[in-house]
Amino acid sequence: MKKILIYGLSLVLMAVSSTSLTSCIDETQPTSGATEDQVQQSAVATKGLLMAIPAYLNANYFGSTRVDWAFGYGAMMHIRDCMTQDVAHVYSDYNQFSGWATLLYIDRLYRNTQYLWNYQMKLASTSNNLIAAVDSTNATNEQLGYLAAGYAYRAMIYLDMAREYEFLENDKTQPVSPEGNDITGLTLPIVDENTTEAEARNNPRAKKDDMVAFILNDLQRAEKWIGYLNLSDKTLPHLDAVYGLYARLYMWLENYPMAEKYARMAIDNATTSPMTETDALNTTTGFNDGTKWMWASQQTKESLYSNLANWTSFLSCETYFGYGSTAASPVMIDASMYQRLSDSDWRKLMWKAPSGSPLYGKNTYIDNALGEALPNYASLKFRPGEGNTDTYSTACVTDYPLMRVEEMYFIEAEAAAHQDAARGKQLLESFMKTYRDSKYSCKASSTDDVVEEIVFQKRIELWGEGQTFFDIKRLNYPVVRGYAGTNHSEDERYNTTTRPCWMNWAFVLTEENGNAGLSGYNNPNPSSTYTPWTGQ
Repeated sequence: MKKILIYGLSLVLMAVSSTSLTSCIDETQPTSGATEDQVQQSAVATKGLLMAIPAYLNANYFGSTRVDWAFGYGAMMHIRDCMTQDVAHVYSDYNQFSGWATLLYIDRLYRNTQYLWNYQMKLASTSNNLIAAVDSTNATNEQLGYLAAGYAYRAMIYLDMAREYEFLENDKTQPVSPEGNDITGLTLPIVDENTTEAEARNNPRAKKDDMVAFILNDLQRAEKWIGYLNLSDKTLPHLDAVYGLYARLYMWLENYPMAEKYARMAIDNATTSPMTETDALNTTTGFNDGTKWMWASQQTKESLYSNLANWTSFLSCETYFGYGSTAASPVMIDASMYQRLSDSDWRKLMWKAPSGSPLYGKNTYIDNALGEALPNYASLKFRPGEGNTDTYSTACVTDYPLMRVEEMYFIEAEAAAHQDAARGKQLLESFMKTYRDSKYSCKASSTDDVVEEIVFQKRIELWGEGQTFFDIKRLNYPVVRGYAGTNHSEDERYNTTTRPCWMNWAFVLTEENGNAGLSGYNNPNPSSTYTPWTGQ
């Protein structure tokens, strides 16, 4: 019996109001499509299934319903950043991501939670479509290359979700579901290319060991065949990115020797070097050109849902039309992080220097009038396409990073530091002096302090790229947004003493209702667990 390629999981989707869920419907699967045999006979068809994956990275999940913040994987990255302290927004009704920073609408009842779950699972499903279609025993080398990329994408999204939904200890909630069940050591249900609808409707959260085995199997297959991928496009994963995913996985597992090993392998196989000051600060191509990275997502003119629902609209402050513009809600670096960063580190110029500070007047803007209107600490990192500030069809045609070689240097240094603080310190100083700040010197000496300094520099390096969330959660670091001189809005000034409880994401209720194996095993509600800092 031939399998029919389906374009979605047997998930339970929901009809929603502007904020909360009001009813639910079952998603039915298409009854027609290409068969495995048809795809197997055509490398072109296989390539089409592969290219659907990076295309979906920039898909607006809610389709015809206008929800500008639901613009794809870039939105997922920004959501994670909003849950840290690294990113601050100017208070405004145009801050569409405020719910994730203010702890509103993030439990199992709301559309925000629906998006986190359903978008990511649909991305996994898009990978499953490719994997289901290709029989590796009969595939051509070209098809094996496409298949390897599919496995890499699936490993990426499941690794993201496992770290998002895994419950870890915190200062507010216990590892007990709202129904009183123990959720220790649980991640999320696994849906692969062989999962039937019946199985998906009784599919418990996978134990961490089982999830790790699943991801490792995908990475091993990707590593085995990725050399056959005949497309050099950086929007697709290659061997360096596969090794980078291994490095991320082993950091999650706190297997530091293996994390260090694979980070170095990623560096050695990368076709790029760390970005230079000229690269990063260029007003035309600064942080919008994926050729400078290991792995990128690309927004094209054809992929743009609108002038507002896209990465550039939200993350570039140097436009006259986007949500991140001066007229809306510019995105800023946390003031305390900026102040801690040395003035001799050229990365500090990626944010607007406050008046009276040593770097004031040294920022380079695309448009001086626009730059002067930006608030202190505003981001100058993600430049609009071609340095265009007002024509969205040009400005929003940009790339954003999925993985950069710089991340691997920091993983290597941190992994080494956990084993030998002095060796980790040396690796950090070598990277910083060579690529970022010739005057840099690490003052830390203990393991904990060296690790914290490495992670701080990594947070600066990857600011806005959606990775800090994982480090804070993994290392049990607090989030501190309320302090004298803070630039976080009053309703976002939450302080924690450990990793925040809100980093243990809740599953949307309709998934519980449609999946008996998940029902009763959700994470506790993180809403209303902290009180904003008021200066007291």
